Amino acid sequence: MRNKLIKAVFLGLALSAYHADVQAQSVDNKKKMEWFKNAKLGIFIHWGIYSVNGISESWSFFNNYINHENYMKQLTGFSASDYKPGQWAELIKESGAKYAVITTKHHDGVSLWNSKAEKAITISGDSAAGKDVLTPFISSLKNSGLKTGLYFSLPDWSHPYYDINTRTKKRYELRNEPERWQNFITYYQTQLKELSSQYHPDLLWFDGDWEHTSEEWKSSGTLDILKQYNPDIIINSRLNNHGDYDTPEQGIPVVAPSNPYWELCYTINDSWGYQPHDNHYKTPNMIVRTLTDVISMGGNLLLDIGPKADGTIPQKQVEILKNLGRWVSKNKQAVYETDRGIPFENYKGKSALSNSKKTLFLYLEEAKSITKVYGLATKPSSAKIIGDSKTIVGIDYKDKTLTLRFPNVKFDQDVTVVELTFDEPPVFLKDFETEKYRLSDLLDQKDSQLAIYNLASTLHNGNNLFINSGLTHDGLNMKLPKTSQTNPETLQWISRHAEALFDTEKGLPEGHYAGMSAISKDRQTLYLFVEGEPTGPIALKGIKNGIARIRVAGEGTLLNYDLYNKLYWSDRPGIIYIDIPKERLDKNMTVIAVLLDKPLELYREKIGAIESNL
Repeated sequence: MRNKLIKAVFLGLALSAYHADVQAQSVDNKKKMEWFKNAKLGIFIHWGIYSVNGISESWSFFNNYINHENYMKQLTGFSASDYKPGQWAELIKESGAKYAVITTKHHDGVSLWNSKAEKAITISGDSAAGKDVLTPFISSLKNSGLKTGLYFSLPDWSHPYYDINTRTKKRYELRNEPERWQNFITYYQTQLKELSSQYHPDLLWFDGDWEHTSEEWKSSGTLDILKQYNPDIIINSRLNNHGDYDTPEQGIPVVAPSNPYWELCYTINDSWGYQPHDNHYKTPNMIVRTLTDVISMGGNLLLDIGPKADGTIPQKQVEILKNLGRWVSKNKQAVYETDRGIPFENYKGKSALSNSKKTLFLYLEEAKSITKVYGLATKPSSAKIIGDSKTIVGIDYKDKTLTLRFPNVKFDQDVTVVELTFDEPPVFLKDFETEKYRLSDLLDQKDSQLAIYNLASTLHNGNNLFINSGLTHDGLNMKLPKTSQTNPETLQWISRHAEALFDTEKGLPEGHYAGMSAISKDRQTLYLFVEGEPTGPIALKGIKNGIARIRVAGEGTLLNYDLYNKLYWSDRPGIIYIDIPKERLDKNMTVIAVLLDKPLELYREKIGAIESNL
């Protein structure tokens, strides 16, 4: 009995010590990640010899689009003759970014710094530039007060000690030449020691871990080496899951990642490095809205640029970064030190909370007169438009629903931010009772915009008030319950948009569209309710289907759409952008009908690294 008691005491002490250690590690990790989580915006820089011909970085020879010898000839054209690293750092800071990540070495094995590792290929020793181009940029970055991130490729398809050369060519098998593989491990770890000792990075951004296992890479040992130089080094998730944060690539997540720390790496057009013939740029408006989308889910945006071989940044990219900086500077309290927003059930749009949780930011992608927040247990103490202090926002709080009105607001050209402050962190009810309306009450409402908003909201939530109401599918010969108080404008809107109301069902779940919607009974047509005047094309995410046709419901105008970030060899959907001509907008609410090639299929999977580029 005594021995059992002693064992129990020791076990209890051991468990207590273990839990204390876990809690301490959790606190330390939270402190380490604090600057990263608060930063929200970083700039990714893909710069290397691939910018000479303007072809795909490394993958172009890996996929045999060009042979390795001709790819490497680009070294003779990489001049960096007009390279001004100080101006790079100034532009990055002006963009509103708090950190930058630069490709110190991509999969092609060309190092931007003067690496002394065995058989290293360097810009200083092997290119026309004949100089170290990494050091002056890192110095400028640190002098600007920005955090330093270094991208480092684990694979090195040019190095003789590495096993893989191209998609169809392998140098050797690890099991047959273990010493050769160990030589490569020594090589890449030597390079990491150089980067760590010379540049003292805040963040290391690995890539390519999918080519080998953690044991083969010796990932644990690599992490130990890095922590010797900086115990608080932040590592992305591409060191065989030894990292601190997730890195969804190209596709904006539909569902917010479960990891509280994550970063979307995202191209400014369709290419990582400079490609002169890639003019498929996202517009400045799209980039700002992408940032708010990411912030609303609690993540960071790592926006990529690709400088030319002479060291200049393409003017189009400069313009996008400057506009991004304009918006961030204006709305900085709604960007930095924020956390993911409130559920879509509470607000049909994008939002974020301050770290204190006492401020709620609503991101408006359109100029409109009203919006609503549902299930709000407390009334805000104030409401204002950031950057427009003279405008008074109307507040009506009733039955846990907050209605905001925006008279005479100077809406931002990209995204307008409403700032709601509370005396204490507000409570947003999960199982709140939605507003209940009778169709006759909405028909009699004097404010047609509010009535139609409530109709759309009710329909989006799956409560179709028009079932057995006398509505017809074409809006003709309707027998709706009219009275002497019935608003003819509301009635006319219903008649015009009857197809979106007749027998339609609950709208899209959170993450696919930043607004209200409905779905046809056969699930082959999406109806998107568009409030006010959008500042840019409306966006749809995570739609697996092909698009058959898009039109303005009720008046027949056919609309074009543009697709971004769709990789032809991947099943991951791209982002559908639909531009609506201003003259086709309905002053009460526009409805866009999206006809699909088959019943609706949604993509809600986790988005990770792209492990192969074809």
